[in-house]
Amino acid sequence: MEKEEHERFRDSIGTVTSEGKRSWVYPKKPDGILYKYRQWVSYFLLAILFAAPFLKINGNQFLMFNVLERRFNIFGTIFWPQDFYLFVLMMLIGVVFVVLFTVAFGRIFCGWICPQTIFMEMVFRRIEYWIEGDRGKQIRLDKQRWNAEKIRKKATKWFIFFVISFLIANVFLAYLIGSDRLLLYIQEGPQAHLSTLISLLLFTGIFYFVFAWFREQVCIIACPYGRLQGVLLDNKSIVVAYDHKRGEKVEGRAKFRKNEDREASGKGDCIDCFQCVQVCPTGIDIRNGTQLECVNCTACIDACNHMMDAVDLPQGLIRYASEENIEKQKKFRFTPRIKGYAAVLFILVTVLSGMLFLRSDVEANILRLPGQLYEHKDGNIISNVYTFKLINKTSVDYDNVRFEIKSHPGTIYTVKGKSMSIPANGMAEGTLFVEINQAALENEKDKIVIEVYNGEQLIETTGTTFLGPRSYH
Repeated sequence: MEKEEHERFRDSIGTVTSEGKRSWVYPKKPDGILYKYRQWVSYFLLAILFAAPFLKINGNQFLMFNVLERRFNIFGTIFWPQDFYLFVLMMLIGVVFVVLFTVAFGRIFCGWICPQTIFMEMVFRRIEYWIEGDRGKQIRLDKQRWNAEKIRKKATKWFIFFVISFLIANVFLAYLIGSDRLLLYIQEGPQAHLSTLISLLLFTGIFYFVFAWFREQVCIIACPYGRLQGVLLDNKSIVVAYDHKRGEKVEGRAKFRKNEDREASGKGDCIDCFQCVQVCPTGIDIRNGTQLECVNCTACIDACNHMMDAVDLPQGLIRYASEENIEKQKKFRFTPRIKGYAAVLFILVTVLSGMLFLRSDVEANILRLPGQLYEHKDGNIISNVYTFKLINKTSVDYDNVRFEIKSHPGTIYTVKGKSMSIPANGMAEGTLFVEINQAALENEKDKIVIEVYNGEQLIETTGTTFLGPRSYH
């Protein structure tokens, strides 16, 4: 059975032709109240994105994801490999949060918050409009031969794209290695850090490729989030939707004619102007229904509202609405799915808050030296040797750190003496000796508790195993 015409759009994505070639998208420059709101949100998020690596709280970078050194700064708090479970929990919270908002409000994250969309639509696309003009001028420019005008405009655009990509790559590198180190590398010059320069140029090339050529294909092909919509959305989810009942009515959509009575003729309010299609950054027709290419950018809403005003028809033919709202005029309500995801999110946030509250400022790991048994000393003293690692998670230097045994009477000291120092956000490691009188031991393997002090302040408590001779009493 031959597929109906209005269903054929589902056979391929919007940016691929019937021959399988790339269909370049020339979106019309959007304009409207929602676009202005998106601009404010986008520029605010861009300011945070560019400033975050250079902001510091208590001497710590506001955000940093140093994968090589396994050190992460989140809101000025340092997380080490020992805190990886907290980082995983944060990522789970982020995933559940996005899932919750997708179930309730569709792909709103993509249109309003996603860095790919923000950079593409609010930075690179606006530069393109400034240099090459709006949709029609861009199409004519690409079709015309390579004359002086085309070379000048294309070269200018590509050069500016490269400069911005290079700037983004620098900021991206600041998130990875730290802003202080990046600024130091810049002062010392590229010759002193060729490997870093190569990495920087590689990132620049990736960003340039994405924003100059791959563009909306990232959202359509590379990003799996669009395909998740089929699982997460239902007829109660609020998405950017076309009101087909009002737009089609009995006779369907039709071109607008001056002084006609569309209500009496049975024609829908859609005047088939294709403004919603021309303004779409992913090249789809929103009138075909919810599609994986739609990023909920609201450009079609502004375009449609503008045309409705021009022909003296009510706004809202394309709007934020659920399928249930369009079909049955039902208002949005919290469904069991939304309540379930919200409950999971609340539990995860509560657990994370508790873990952060109980998180110690110092991480202490004390392990027996591999292959070493106990040593029997004069006075019936049993000695064990350990390796220790202390990680200072604060921005304060600990200058008088010492160990004490809490569970047994005995002596504990390091090779360097009874006290030591741990730098802020740093680490100290070494060898530790524990000596306990045999009379105080109950088994050949006793659990001992060791406290870590900075002066008189208890900063951590940990435990380990103490080996001794077999007991016969």
